[in-house]
This record gives sequence, C-alpha cells and structure tokens, in this order.
Amino acid sequence: MQPFTRLTSRVIPLAHNNIDTDQIIPARYLKVTNKDGLSEGLFYEWRYDDDGHPDPGFPLNFDVCQQAQILVAGDNFGCGSSREHAPWALVGWGIRAVVSTSFADIFRSNALKNGLLPVSIDFDTQEKIFNGVEHDPEMLLTIDLPSQTITLPDGDSVSFPIDTFSKTCLLEGVDQLGYLLKRETQIEQYEQRNAL
Repeated sequence: MQPFTRLTSRVIPLAHNNIDTDQIIPARYLKVTNKDGLSEGLFYEWRYDDDGHPDPGFPLNFDVCQQAQILVAGDNFGCGSSREHAPWALVGWGIRAVVSTSFADIFRSNALKNGLLPVSIDFDTQEKIFNGVEHDPEMLLTIDLPSQTITLPDGDSVSFPIDTFSKTCLLEGVDQLGYLLKRETQIEQYEQRNAL
C-alpha cells in the first residue's frame, strides 16, 4: 500500500445519500479474488448507459475529475453488504479518500484495511464543499492525516476522527499483517525474553 500523509486533489462530487456497496461495485464483479480490473466496474450502473457507453452526466466521466483522488459523497456511504471489493474498486480507480458525513461501519473497516481513508465531516462542511465544486469544478481539497484535518480553498479547516492503529497503518503504508511484519524483530525479542 502507498503511505498516506498529505493529499491535495480535485474533487469527485457524488451528492447521493445511502450509496451502497452494490452501487459502488455490482455483484457480478465479486467473482474475482484479487483487485485487478475492479476499477472498470466502479459505479458501473451509473457510469455507463445500457449500451456500455460512458454517461457524460456522471462525475467519474467528467474531464475535470480524471486523476482526482478525493470522492465527496452524501450521507451513509458504503451501506449494504460487506464487500471488500468496494474499497478495492475505489482505490483501483485512483481514489485515496472518501469524504462523507457518515460511513457504514463495515465499509469504514474494509476501507482502512485497504489504504482508503474515510473522512467524516459535518453537514455544513459537506454542503460547503458541494457548493464550492459547483462554482469551481477544479476546486482543491487538502487532507492531512498527521493532523487529521481537511482544508478547504478558503482556508477553513475541520478535523476528522480516526483510530490510532488505522492512522499508523495508513501513515506507514501497511495493512494489519504488514504492521506486524515490520515489527518481527521486536516480536522475536519479546518472545525470547518471555520464554518459559
């Protein structure tokens, strides 16, 4: 995983509430057991028309959103069934952080384990971001993980919560197993000191 420290990026605005994991990645993509190619299925039913052509009205298809790494969504993002494929698809497309007023617990857990930062903000800040993007589609947001803040173009900054362990893993660019493997020497020394 790529370490996450500070990210400044344009925004993909997706002002829908209750975006569930089936909308993020349709069930037909769950047959795979690795992350390869999942970005193609990201928001497939919304991104493409019935003939498989990109819908020009969907934000992921906007020219200005290409290479954007921050998705700003409505309330209760990632609800529905538990699908690790959902954060896989988001990260595969290039999204490093999702900003919302709330996240489904299972999605939040799966996201953090896969290098995707869920950023919880208040409704006023969310509205300010959506209004800002509507006025200026090239608007930039800055997410600083060490300080746990998201900063808007006008300089306003709000804090967001994250547990210490997940924060450490994201900063180091490791998953839970990687965290343990990086400390293998210390673990071995501990076991030697405490051997019976």
